[in-house]
Amino acid sequence: MATYTVTNKYLVDNYAVLQLLTPNEIAVGQSITVAGVDATFNGTASVVAIPQYLFIGVDTQGDLLYDYQIPIQNQVLYAKTADDVERVAASGTIAYNPVCTWITATNIEDWLGIGTATAADTTFLTQCASAANAFCYRRRQEAGYVDSLTTSPSGDVTLGTIQYGGALYRQRGSIDVFASFSEMGTAPTTGLSPIIKQLLGISRPQVA
Repeated sequence: MATYTVTNKYLVDNYAVLQLLTPNEIAVGQSITVAGVDATFNGTASVVAIPQYLFIGVDTQGDLLYDYQIPIQNQVLYAKTADDVERVAASGTIAYNPVCTWITATNIEDWLGIGTATAADTTFLTQCASAANAFCYRRRQEAGYVDSLTTSPSGDVTLGTIQYGGALYRQRGSIDVFASFSEMGTAPTTGLSPIIKQLLGISRPQVA
C-alpha cells in the first residue's frame, strides 16, 4: 500500500480535489482512501481525474473545467456531494492499494506444463502470479495505459503476464551473477524479454 501526504484541498460543484506533496502512481478509476483531512473529504472514493490545473467546476454538459493559467501538480479529483470549499492548506493522507488479479497460479502452472503441483509449488506459484500481476499492471500504467485491476485488457496482455509469472517460477533458487574481476570478462546483464514487452504493449527495447 502506498500512502501520500495531502497539502491542499478544495471542493467545487460536488467534486473534491486534493493536492499531494509528492508525485504518485494513482490512476483514474482506481479506489483511494482519504483519511485525516476532515469529515467532508474523508472516505473511500473512485478517482475521476488527475488534473494538472486548477479545477473550476463543470459545464452544462457535465464536463470538467480547468483554469489553464494556474498549473497545480499532483492533484487527485473525485466525486463528493457537499458544499463548495475554497482551496486551502490541508493535512491528511491518501492511501492507494491497487491489487491486480489478471492471472492465477493455475494459469502459470498450465503454461509451464508441470501438471499437478505440490503444496510447496502451489505456494510459490501463487506468489509468482501475485508478483506478475503487480509488475505487469505497473509497467502498463507507466506506459500510459488505464486498465481494470480485475479484468485483463486483452488476450495478449494476459499471455504476457502469464509468461512473466512463468519466468519468475523458473528462476526459483537462482540469483543474478556476481560481478567478477577475473579475466573471464564482464558479468552478463538481464532484462525483460522482448516478447513479453510486445505482448504487454509497453516500450520495445531501443535499437541502434
